[in-house]
Amino acid sequence: MEKQKIGLIGLAVMGENLALNIEEKGFPIAVYNRSLDKVADFVLRNAGKRVFGCKSPQELCESLERPRRIIMMVKAGKPVDDTIAAVRPYLEKDDMLVDGGNEYYLNTVRRAKALEADGINYVGMGVSGGEEGARKGPSIMPGGQRSAYDALAPILTKIAAQVDDGPCVDYMGPGGAGHYVKMVHNGIEYGDMQLIAEAYDLLRNIGGLQPAELADVFAQWNRMELQSFLIEITAKILTKRDDLTGAPMVDVILDSTGMKGTGKWTVQEAAELASPVPTIASSLDARIMSSLKSERMLAAKLLQGPKPAPSFMDKKQLIDDVRHALYASKICSYAQGMNLLRVASHTHEWNLQLGRIARIWKGGCIIRAQFLGRIKEAYDRNADLPNLLVDTEFAREMSDRQPGWRRVIALAVQHGLPMPTMMASLSYYDSYRRERLPASLTQAQRDFFGAHTYQRIDREGSFHTNWNS
Repeated sequence: MEKQKIGLIGLAVMGENLALNIEEKGFPIAVYNRSLDKVADFVLRNAGKRVFGCKSPQELCESLERPRRIIMMVKAGKPVDDTIAAVRPYLEKDDMLVDGGNEYYLNTVRRAKALEADGINYVGMGVSGGEEGARKGPSIMPGGQRSAYDALAPILTKIAAQVDDGPCVDYMGPGGAGHYVKMVHNGIEYGDMQLIAEAYDLLRNIGGLQPAELADVFAQWNRMELQSFLIEITAKILTKRDDLTGAPMVDVILDSTGMKGTGKWTVQEAAELASPVPTIASSLDARIMSSLKSERMLAAKLLQGPKPAPSFMDKKQLIDDVRHALYASKICSYAQGMNLLRVASHTHEWNLQLGRIARIWKGGCIIRAQFLGRIKEAYDRNADLPNLLVDTEFAREMSDRQPGWRRVIALAVQHGLPMPTMMASLSYYDSYRRERLPASLTQAQRDFFGAHTYQRIDREGSFHTNWNS
């Protein structure tokens, strides 16, 4: 029997679409799923394609050319461990096992070390783009042994999204680097989505714009510097009406947001590495707050404050101000994510190339945006850039957009409209640009109650003061 080029385990939506993408690009593929009915159905629906259905992990492994390449598209956690246990008896030295899910990077490190003893290459591979990306070309972030990436590259470069300067895939680094980069990607995504929601909220509840008008605004923004996948789909969402009630679809959806863990991991990792990510952290808090629906309904009857209401103002000026505020806040979100990657790279000795990461996010992934090309250029100018905000081009843009940014946040505060993520972005910017912060008082307090000592501005060493004398 002719051997297949690659195998895939897990035929949920992402697995199915990635398998079809691989086959379409010229690579015969063997597929397996724990539920054999899914395998039979998938093969039947794709009769005529070079898709070989397998009834067991052993059959999958025996159907593949050596060294074997197997992509796992299963849920993170125990299902990945169970899948590894099922295929491991049939793997041999130099075979490659690829986890294409959203896994916590330390789990990837653990599995790689366990498999390394048998000479099996383990690759943690972030895949972004959702169902459509998996089918038509995602952004792919593989990490692990460089030799394993090189062996996978002929396939990955074909199935990845294609942009003006190449396929949206690149080697991230050893160990868990690939899943770490995908985790941070998702953290930036959390911030991006919440910032867009806050812009929508202000324009609707203070600007008085209805969903159809807002759809036009976002569509116009998508032709400007905010051009991105999330702005594009927001415009489409705001045109949709509910088939049952005729109301705007956005008005019939419960205001309670779910999450799967990657945003939380990003915030936890940032805290561990002392790398501030307030935009991302506040977006996580906003999702948690949204889930407290019953509590919020009670609080709305008891807690007093200004009620958001349409304000008599120049609507065009307001729309422009919100555009500037959204753009500046988004840059802060990306700056925080890239800086976390920089710190993690140094800590774990991954040698992450931030410009190359920005490049592969230009297409296929959820946070793809026009300005990612400019972020790449910033790191091309200075690979050791301590923060995206101090790149001369972005520093100038942030300065230019400040007046509108500050007007928008002041307006939200006056009207009692929560904008936690946009406010966090501005606070991040203002904190980073200040030469002296009130942390001197905090250090004095710590020394007062705990004798933690402090440093002085005028001499070297650590000092302690007897504050009660």
